[in-house]
Amino acid sequence: MVIVSDYFEKVNSSNGQTFVLLELSGGLELVQSQNTGKFYATSRKCRIPSTFSADVAKLMIGQQIEGDIVRIESDPYEYTNKTTGEVITLAHSYAYRPKGSMELLGESQLEVVEEKINKKSYKLAV
Repeated sequence: MVIVSDYFEKVNSSNGQTFVLLELSGGLELVQSQNTGKFYATSRKCRIPSTFSADVAKLMIGQQIEGDIVRIESDPYEYTNKTTGEVITLAHSYAYRPKGSMELLGESQLEVVEEKINKKSYKLAV
């Protein structure tokens, strides 16, 4: 289960039209810092496109949606933790997967590369 936690208005660079992204947040998880080795609490987040206006998107905050947020492999990039200022290199992203589906939203087309008990790994299809 995920929850709509926020929304963002963006402008389409090709046609100049404004659209709304919904931010989805998963459950609480503990992650270990690559630099300090200390654990911190976080949740997986991703953004998906919507047809909502900003006013309607604001009303969606707090709504629960069946499905989960899955980790997918990506090209390495640097990320700055806004709280600590720590700069880390990441090679993954997150996407929303509706319950009972293998389709992922919020990212490029993906393929399953490994399946474990209740866990799947994803990478960008080439």
